[in-house]
Order: sequence, then C-alpha cells, then structure tokens
Amino acid sequence: MDTGRPSKATRRVAAAAIAAGLALVVSGCGGDDGGGRSGADGKPPTRATAPKDTGHGTPAADSQRAIGEVKGPDGVVVTLHSAVRDTGGFVTVSGTVTNNGTKIFNAINWRSNETGMRSRSSVSGATLVDKAGKKRYLVLRDTEGECLCTTGLSGLKPGESRPVFAQFPAPPAKVTEVDFQLPTMPPATVSISD
Repeated sequence: MDTGRPSKATRRVAAAAIAAGLALVVSGCGGDDGGGRSGADGKPPTRATAPKDTGHGTPAADSQRAIGEVKGPDGVVVTLHSAVRDTGGFVTVSGTVTNNGTKIFNAINWRSNETGMRSRSSVSGATLVDKAGKKRYLVLRDTEGECLCTTGLSGLKPGESRPVFAQFPAPPAKVTEVDFQLPTMPPATVSISD
C-alpha cells in the first residue's frame, strides 16, 4: 500500500545527498592565504567577520584610520574605523577589537539578551544612540534572526586583534553624530559618513 510518503531508505539517501552537497558548498567557500591556513591563528574564519560589499559604495574599513576608541575591562580595546551610511538605509560600523590584557577574551557579554541567537559570542548587543533625537538603534537581524554583525568572537588571545562590524538602521539624514555602545563598555561618539 502506497501512503504517499517516502520510505526510510529514501529519506536516508536524500539526507546523505544534502549533507554531501552542503559539505561541498562549505569547503568551496573557504579562502586560502597561500600557507594552507585560513586565519592568522590557523583557525577558519568566523561566519561573519566583515561587512559585505553591498554594491552601494560601502568601503572596507580603513584600519589605519580611527574615528573612535573604547577601552574596556581587562585591557580590551575597540578601535572604530568607520561608520558609513548606505543608500539602502543602513549604517555599518567597522572596527578592530584588540586584547591588550593578560587573559583570553570572549565577547559573551557583548551579545544581546535574545535566547534564539546561535552565536553566544558576538557584538549583537551593540547600539547606536542618537542623543538629540533620543533614539536607540539596535543591530539588524537577518531572516533567520541572526545579527548582521560579527559573531564567533571568542578565544581572543592576549596581543591578538580581530575585525568587527555591526549594521544598524540608519538614523535620519540630518543625524551625523551618534554614540556607539557595547555592553560593559563606555560609549564612543562617532561621526557618520556618507
């Protein structure tokens, strides 16, 4: 009797085919720096470590330029390189987090309070604050609820630096200065560029 449902064997074959296809996609997405290692420490890069080029003139962060700096506990420093307004209605803040302390740093306290987030170490708790307009802007989420920000920010060894970014809804065009805030860190006032 045919129930219209695939058999267990058919489902297993389909699951194996999907798993093999995903493995090929994942292996094809990695880059090679010529040394056979993906990152400076030999670990593969995290899921999201830099803003994607949106095609609307979103430049990569100039790591030589600093528009703000936030110093936190245990020698952790976040240097902000850019806060760029996109024509699509977004602001992308890019920077570098550096561990100048003596202990390994995990960004567990920088995440938002949402329980559905997969990454427990991200900058999803970052905000932009328009003090004049008395508005707080939260990090944007994708269709799966994940933040449009750096995730997997754990195991930052003393002396190590990593790029970070977070994307927010853009404040009104007349707002050119906002405070960037991370939980447990003091705010930094930054100018938004177009």
